Amino acid sequence: MQSCCNHKKTIRDAEEQKQLIHRLNRIEGQIRGIRKMLENDAYCTDILTQSAAVNAAVNAFNKELLASHIRGCVVREIQSGEDGAVEELVAALQKLMR
Repeated sequence: MQSCCNHKKTIRDAEEQKQLIHRLNRIEGQIRGIRKMLENDAYCTDILTQSAAVNAAVNAFNKELLASHIRGCVVREIQSGEDGAVEELVAALQKLMR
């Protein structure tokens, strides 16, 4: 992780970035599909089923990103003595659990 101008950044390896972007592209496609279902007057429960699938996909994305964050960013920050790493992680977890 590198800091510049008080904004943290994470440099990911190419494979991790590719996998995360692939997940987001699938989620984006699912959202477009739900919009088409709505525009085509699909049955409510069918749309809700697809919406639940999107929620599950976003949760899977979040789990993958969170695991990577803990293994990489948080560990590096703790090892370098940055006190805010744990509090930042707690805040991130609280946002995810809303």
